[in-house]
Amino acid sequence: MADQNTNASRIAEGWAVPQPERPPAPTYQPAVMALGTSFILFGLVTSYAFCAAGGVLFAISLVNWIGELVHGD
Repeated sequence: MADQNTNASRIAEGWAVPQPERPPAPTYQPAVMALGTSFILFGLVTSYAFCAAGGVLFAISLVNWIGELVHGD
């Protein structure tokens, strides 16, 4: 067991120790996008007003989600 730990602690020449990654902050945008998709599909069966509302929700959540990923908020 001790041999494995010493082997793991040695780094080959030309290699570097990876830096720990910080996961992105949680967001509500996927849930809002799913709600928009549900509205779009429900609107296809009932009324196009639901399609329009779902399209707006979907578009807003997509823009916000991409903005959060790009800016790292």
